[in-house]
Amino acid sequence: MTVIDAPVEDVPVRVLGDARCHLGEGPAYDAASDTAWWFDILEKRLYEMPLADSAVRLYTLPFMASVLAFVDDARQLVAADDGLYVRTLGDGRLTMVVPLEAENPATRTNDGRVHPSGTLWIGTMGRKAEPGAGAIYAFRAGELTRLFAGITIPNAICFSPDGATGYFADTCSNVLNRVPLDPATGLPTGAPQSLHAHGGPGGLDGAVVDAGGRIWCAVWGGACSLPRPMRAWTRLRARPTPITDARSCSTLA
Repeated sequence: MTVIDAPVEDVPVRVLGDARCHLGEGPAYDAASDTAWWFDILEKRLYEMPLADSAVRLYTLPFMASVLAFVDDARQLVAADDGLYVRTLGDGRLTMVVPLEAENPATRTNDGRVHPSGTLWIGTMGRKAEPGAGAIYAFRAGELTRLFAGITIPNAICFSPDGATGYFADTCSNVLNRVPLDPATGLPTGAPQSLHAHGGPGGLDGAVVDAGGRIWCAVWGGACSLPRPMRAWTRLRARPTPITDARSCSTLA
């Protein structure tokens, strides 16, 4: 598909917090508490920042982790390098729910997102980005299912507002894929197809779909985020960021 470049749009960008991350990943926002959360994968840290006071709280983890989902007001679901854990907010207690590639110490989690149905997609990859060492899984109703294998760096996991389409990229190949889903379960009903090959600077990284159906994709090494419509796929505009290696678009980490 032909991509028409547009000029970089100069818009205000605010740095959410000044905590430095070795490898920032998995920014998430809890609307109920107006709180931002994110990870530093390599340093095994989880950050919390209530937006009301912008005070950053740091929690040390016993493992590498990268994806956070909200169970209820008292519990979170954390995707770590050996499994999925429930984390209790009150005391930080971690309880494994299901193993995830626990038999393979060479891999860890990377990108992930919750489908509108509540199903959680999680991507894994080699700790040294070994070719094809990763996969994408879905966690639903207590069961973990491998959806796609042979992925090097899983990223850009996001979903259309109606839940009928899923998206994911392999940053190594710089290709964004589209896959039809059952909106009620978030599980694939067909094979993924290539939607867009990024030929510009940087690599496709974290992405979200806004209410208008535009996919916002961070470009690692490109110092910008690119919004694109789900069907037309011309580049709408590029928004510069104050960092070169933007990793995600719910916030940039």
